[in-house]
This record gives sequence, C-alpha cells and structure tokens, in this order.
Amino acid sequence: MTTPSPAPTEPATARDLVLDLAELTVVRDGARLLDEINLQVWGGERWVVLGPNGAGKTTLLQVVAGHLHPTSGWAAILGEVLGETDVFELRPRVGLASAALADRLPRNEKVRDVVLTAAYAVVGRFRESYAQVDVERAELLLRVLGMSEYTERTFGTLSEGERKRVQIARALMADPELLLLDEPAAGLDLGGREDLVRRLSRLARDTFAPTMIMVTHHVEEIPPGITHVLMLRDGRVVASGELFATLTEANLTACFGVPLLLTRDGARFSARLA
Repeated sequence: MTTPSPAPTEPATARDLVLDLAELTVVRDGARLLDEINLQVWGGERWVVLGPNGAGKTTLLQVVAGHLHPTSGWAAILGEVLGETDVFELRPRVGLASAALADRLPRNEKVRDVVLTAAYAVVGRFRESYAQVDVERAELLLRVLGMSEYTERTFGTLSEGERKRVQIARALMADPELLLLDEPAAGLDLGGREDLVRRLSRLARDTFAPTMIMVTHHVEEIPPGITHVLMLRDGRVVASGELFATLTEANLTACFGVPLLLTRDGARFSARLA
C-alpha cells in the first residue's frame, strides 16, 4: 500500500492531492460494494464516475463525503484519513448534492433558507442566526444557477429541475474544497437536462470552482469541462484517466456489459447499442 500523503495546510490548489484512495474496499451484509479501488484526484480536476446500476458509484461518493467508512484499505480526503479524523470537521469542507439529501430537505422551507442552512451544515432552519454576508452568498449562488426569482418560493413547489439547481447551490454554500454531485440530472426531461449540463459546464470551467466529482449513468450528461473519468462495474475499476483518452467504445462496452457505439461531438458524448 502506498505511503499516506501529508495533510494539506491550506485550501486545495492544483498541486494538492484532494482524494487518495488505495485498495479501498466496502463490504456490507456480505456483499462487496467496492473492491480494491485505487484513485487519486488532484486539486482543480473535474471527474465523472460512470457505471451501470449497482456498480458502486453512490457508495464511492458516500465514502468520499465522509458518510461511510471503508471495510479495508485507505481513504484520505482533503488530507484527512477516514478512521483517524473527526468526520464532523471534514464534512463541511465537502459539498454534496444527492437524492438522499434532497429527501431530507423540508418541503415547506423557502428556497433561500434551503441554501442558507448549509452554512451551519443543518437541514431545516430553526433558531440559528445568519450574517448578512451569508444571505448575500445564498442569493448570489441562486442567481448564478438561474433561481433568483424563486427565493421566496417553498422548496416543495419547485419542479425537479429547479430542485436540482437549488441542491447544487446548497452544496456550494459553505465554499467547499470538494464538490460531489450524485446523478444531478436524474429525473429531468431533455430540456431540463440540457439546461443543467450547460450550468454544470460553466461551473466545471470556472478556475475558482472546487474540485468536482460527478456521478452519472449516461455519457450524454457529461458537461464540457470535465477532465477525467472513472468507470466502475461490480465495484471494480474498469478504466480511469483523462476523459478523452479513457472514454472509448471498448471501455464503455466493458463498463456496461453490452456492445456500445460512442459518438463525440466536440466536448459532448452520446452512446447507443452497437
């Protein structure tokens, strides 16, 4: 096993090792959800994790978010080793948007407060107070994501696409060093998907944005600006590396277990059965 990397002493830069996984294995109820995963993600990189249902993608994100400990192996996130660090101090440094988190968000809460409460890493506003700078940041993020007209609406009245954008704004609220997006386009229609891909592309290309890891089933959802890809099947790595060199028909076929044709148009991809 590789020697642990030293913990960073300041926010991640392009020279910092943001994520270091070595022989990472997760076993639950006798099932091997992740099997000896090796991965390094450096500051400023934008990764997409591809794979079929049951490949281990969401499990991987749960580990990286500090919500799940590995059964064996090594996991260092932002220089903090799981099992040796206080995850409650680590988690605010990682922004997460996922369906599981969305289900916990109060449907009767105003959109602005859904984003604002992320400053305290809580779900649902109670008695905590917020500085004006926090309110202004929440409103700025909603504006960037095209949701400035919805700040007074309640979360439960939004469409699925609008909720996705609010979740991403919430994930960015605490100015994280690592951003995790778990199937951000799931459940969207074609127009909603393309609008979200456009916004995610702007985020991916922003040099001031945090290092990003995004999970999806579909190559059509990969936003321009993504730099690397990790392909999983049955909890194992099929391929990993720079996007344009690694996302090939052969690797995609091995990943999904059926013969696939891959088409590229600029920085966008599409796939269909061969």
